[in-house]
Amino acid sequence: MSHVGVGPRAVMRSVAFLTAGVLAVPALAGCTSEDPSGKPLAERDVAAAARTSVSDGGTLRWAVDSVPDTLNAFQSDADATTTRVAQAVLPSMFRMDETGSPVRNPDYLESAEVVDTEPKQVVVYKLNQQAVWSDGREIGAADFAAQWRALSGKDSAYWTARNAGYDRIEKIERGASDLEVKVTFSRPYADWKALFTPLYPKDVTGTPDAFNDGARRALKVSAGPFAVKKVDTKGDQVVLTGNPRWWGEPAKLDQIVLRAVPRDERVSELVAGKLDLAEIDPETADEVGLAAGPPRDAATGTPLMGPGGSPAAGAQGRSAAEALRSWAVANGSDEEAAEEEVLAREERREAEAKARRRQQALSGFEVRKSLEPAYTQLALNGADGPLADERVRRAVARALDREKLAEAVLKPLGLPAEPVGSHLALSGQPAYADGSGALGEQNAKEARALLADAGWVPGGPVKKKDGEEAAGAEKDKKDEEEKDGKDEKKSEGDDDGTYIVGEDNKNTDNKNTDGKNTDGRNEGDRNDDDGGGDDAKDGADRESGEKHSSGKNTAQGGAPGAYAPKGTAAPAGAAAAPLAKDGKALTLRFVLPSGPGSETLRTVADRITDMLKEIGIGTEVSKVPDESYFKDHIAAGEYDLALYSWPASAFPATDARPIYAKPVPAADGSLNVAQNYTRVGTDQVDQLFDRAMTTLDQKEARGLLRKADSRIWAAAGSVPLYQRPQLVAARENLANAGAFGFETPVYEDMGFLKKGAHGSRPSAPASSSPSS
Repeated sequence: MSHVGVGPRAVMRSVAFLTAGVLAVPALAGCTSEDPSGKPLAERDVAAAARTSVSDGGTLRWAVDSVPDTLNAFQSDADATTTRVAQAVLPSMFRMDETGSPVRNPDYLESAEVVDTEPKQVVVYKLNQQAVWSDGREIGAADFAAQWRALSGKDSAYWTARNAGYDRIEKIERGASDLEVKVTFSRPYADWKALFTPLYPKDVTGTPDAFNDGARRALKVSAGPFAVKKVDTKGDQVVLTGNPRWWGEPAKLDQIVLRAVPRDERVSELVAGKLDLAEIDPETADEVGLAAGPPRDAATGTPLMGPGGSPAAGAQGRSAAEALRSWAVANGSDEEAAEEEVLAREERREAEAKARRRQQALSGFEVRKSLEPAYTQLALNGADGPLADERVRRAVARALDREKLAEAVLKPLGLPAEPVGSHLALSGQPAYADGSGALGEQNAKEARALLADAGWVPGGPVKKKDGEEAAGAEKDKKDEEEKDGKDEKKSEGDDDGTYIVGEDNKNTDNKNTDGKNTDGRNEGDRNDDDGGGDDAKDGADRESGEKHSSGKNTAQGGAPGAYAPKGTAAPAGAAAAPLAKDGKALTLRFVLPSGPGSETLRTVADRITDMLKEIGIGTEVSKVPDESYFKDHIAAGEYDLALYSWPASAFPATDARPIYAKPVPAADGSLNVAQNYTRVGTDQVDQLFDRAMTTLDQKEARGLLRKADSRIWAAAGSVPLYQRPQLVAARENLANAGAFGFETPVYEDMGFLKKGAHGSRPSAPASSSPSS
């Protein structure tokens, strides 16, 4: 499953640069482009087609994760399916374009603009004169006012998730005509375009009872190209049908059926012909992608080609050599072996026939792919434990090779593999700029220096628990004493010029108790004597965990644990000795979801674990059920490290603030963290968000957000890794649907292509490289 902080905007949005005690944030890294926001890394992939190429009628069966508990997008239990329904059936004043920026929706708005800023900000909405609710009533000021009162936060009888933006409105009134809505703000609000999307009829928002219960399982009144026909909890589906009062371009489809299908069951439903559109995992995408191609080599995955470049014939998944050997055994003189091979060949034929039927069923689908408007991050819980120390958090962050992590996820999918450089926006969005320079590039040596400065040293004694062996240096000592026939222990000064590769720092006589050397250098600087200060030789000061007693190897470049002359560097990538402080090993609890849809997260976690091991940090991986992962672990703070995702927002000043706001004590003594599940925040970040939220100068607001992002990077509470892949299996003749990227879907344009028509798809993305 994908762990994204899902839900509509209204619900939410999921040496340490210290100089004299003041945070010093470097200037943003220079880019070759004048605009640091860059371009979206991937285009949408929806088989775009003109409406004239799309047939009228038909039903689109679309897999979703769940039947929503509520159709009210402003309630706390709204989910991604709630958002999808709202987009199809309710008014939206603004929609997202290909760069994730808000653009006016002409079906509802003729114009919307700030007409006054002094003494107060005033926005006037001029509505499309054809815009009506499905009961025939005009959309107007009464609907805007009812929604404002429900979401303002002034009446606790309304069960709302949050009131951001609506709490800044002073009044709403009719403008110069019934088609104008005049909104006056009590305080300036830069993200005013975020409001009234979606817009509910006053029938839903007019009273607390209607708001709380009236739109949970039904929407009697709507105003989109589709309307809600029924929410079928027994059949696990929501049925949308065309809205006869829709004034815009008529919907091409008769119905959209949103079916709740678990991720691990979607390929079976595709094969059974019960779905037309489904977001899928990489394994399913590979199977769908191969279904329409030629037979492929089982070992390499490349097409098997015959003479002249034509696909080779042969049993599915078996090479020609294997097929020949099977024939020889089945027809050989060894009767017992022949009988076994004949049975095996029959089983293979049955399996191959089944696979061919499955492949045939999938051959009518194609994989449409883009990058989702969301990113996956490594969260570091700074509430307590080792990660409460900013130096340790920064060391963890500096140990990560984010490019390799992004490549591991995205490169096999043929998607641009660039690490995300901002917490607040994605490449192509106006607020984006790579702020990772505030943290610094990946550097294991500097990461170890940060840990040493925080008092975590290699091979330190670790206190034993009852029934447990000691770790670190104490265990090494015990292991040596147990060796049969060991040589007489040498004195501390008995040095014959050899050493064990990676164990330069075993002798601690030249160190003070604070982990620093008496020669004035930190532990992380010790490998300067090994002939290299660059990152490629980070392994030189690492410790191996074992000594050998079977002689010496004086050759240069010996393996870790082998004897070699003093000064020989350990191979890059060798694990460092575990770190300890005050008798306790530096081990972090890494919490991961255990469900079948989380393989990618677990792969990324394995690589992160290896990267942390290289600087001496241990991890204790804890796999928990998907249903409890977020609520019982992330939100509850029961983790040290975790992987989860946040959606990108066109309004980061509003939507990102609760994610990065400094936690404050609540009246009952608990900590109010809002959505800041890392528990790491600063007053400076809060102030920058507040200023960005109140300035109506977009350029100034973007500058403030980029400064806030740099400070979030420096605090190292979370590390953005990669933009999430968006993989969708779609019927080949389905148009204007698939991997939407940043853009809001246009539901009325979705449909099935006429015979002979084709949709337009983006070309395969080229290998990308950072632009700065």
